[in-house]
Amino acid sequence: MKFDAVYYEPGIMSYPLGEKLREDFRDITWIPIESHNSIKEMQEKPNSEFGHMKRNLIIGVRKTHKYVENHKVSDYLVPYTSSGCTAMCLYCYLVCNYNKCAYLRLFVNREQMLDRIIKKGREGGNPLTFEIGSNSDLVLENTITDNLLYTIPRFAEEGEGKLTFPTKFHMVGPLLNLEHRGKVIFRMSVNPQAIISRIELGTSSLKQRIQAVNQMCDAGYPCGLLIAPVILMEGWREMYTGLLEELEAGLSRKMKGQMFLEVILMTYSYVHRAINSEAFPAAPDLYDKEQMTGRGRGRYCYRADSREEAEAFLRSGIKRILGDVPVLYIS
Repeated sequence: MKFDAVYYEPGIMSYPLGEKLREDFRDITWIPIESHNSIKEMQEKPNSEFGHMKRNLIIGVRKTHKYVENHKVSDYLVPYTSSGCTAMCLYCYLVCNYNKCAYLRLFVNREQMLDRIIKKGREGGNPLTFEIGSNSDLVLENTITDNLLYTIPRFAEEGEGKLTFPTKFHMVGPLLNLEHRGKVIFRMSVNPQAIISRIELGTSSLKQRIQAVNQMCDAGYPCGLLIAPVILMEGWREMYTGLLEELEAGLSRKMKGQMFLEVILMTYSYVHRAINSEAFPAAPDLYDKEQMTGRGRGRYCYRADSREEAEAFLRSGIKRILGDVPVLYIS
């Protein structure tokens, strides 16, 4: 993966991964910073520079380890080895939190973070599931850091409960032969190819994603699919029917026999609109004033009647095309 420059906290050189990254990217410019959370040069750039900012890599030490309770696929959302992404999905919720600073940040203290997860799992009493990919895409990150090659075998040997992470990328080859002992739940995010091409910029194609989740399932990982985010744009019924038909045709028998589904409708924001209109002027406007309503702090979601219609349509389509696959939730 190519970057224009690396912004780094000098303290990363105290960690093996920091030293590795320094060697891997030795041929590009390294710029020291005080904190990965506050890079003035980046904060002052105009919205039109959003795509260019994504070509920088930021490396630091994660200092906050707050676990957030979750009651969907996992028990806790856990800050882990990266935040942000090199892709440019026009709805990315991280943009709501970080504004233009949704570039890829790597954190080199993986040993410390996994130690905490293992300790928390042992203290939990009942088996816990930890979502380690809510702030980034770990399959993409792994192509730079090999962090999943470190995390999965170690958790398989030492951890109690399970880890889980979603992805929009297909580069799972290095994960297929790892010792995981069924403790890692792999979740592939899918959308119609028309949405991937126009809105999920810089991510893997639907066919690549289907192939990757089939491979992970064949390798013994528990696997699920996220149909996410569902975008109620013109022609959405035909597009999502086509998606379900492509999943039925492309998923392996083993995958269809053991998978689960999560369905998440899109939320959007004023920040997204401001950045996208300047950085991607030719991209579709995802704000729909007829179907959306305010959701606090400058965010929008679909109105209740639109959500109810979409949920009924999707549940019916899933049942008709994919059969009795478990739908964990639609939110």
